[in-house]
Amino acid sequence: MTEGEKTRLVAWSDELRHVHARLREALVMTQEAVARGDPEVAASRDLLLFCHGFCSALTGHHVGEDRDLFPAIAAEHPELRETLRKLKQDHSMISHLVSGLQAVIEARSSPEELLKHLEGIAAIMESHFRYEERQLLVVLETLALDADPQRVLGPL
Repeated sequence: MTEGEKTRLVAWSDELRHVHARLREALVMTQEAVARGDPEVAASRDLLLFCHGFCSALTGHHVGEDRDLFPAIAAEHPELRETLRKLKQDHSMISHLVSGLQAVIEARSSPEELLKHLEGIAAIMESHFRYEERQLLVVLETLALDADPQRVLGPL
């Protein structure tokens, strides 16, 4: 294995950490945008953009993992199939929570209601990210996956 190949292989673990950090930042920015506001802020264009951007990024990340990353891991590490099943189950739960957030945004709910939904997403998302990192980072350091990181891990 050449040094360049080793760097690319190790980069998958770095890519995952980077994307998780960016999603955490995006969630904090969205929560802060909601917390700054008054009841009128719930309908503001900026808030809708923050929430839409965050929801799209989180969903894109999980779709890419389910479509590209997890099958590659399962092929090289069949012993992780139960872990991958649990992670996919988390993705489904988070998708449901994101749909709920989008519904309260469209309903122009109060900032308090928006924050409640964002806090629920934050709790599940953080638990999911920590579990995923504990279970997969070592595997990602040696994963032979020749793919575009944005396709695999989302647009962040």
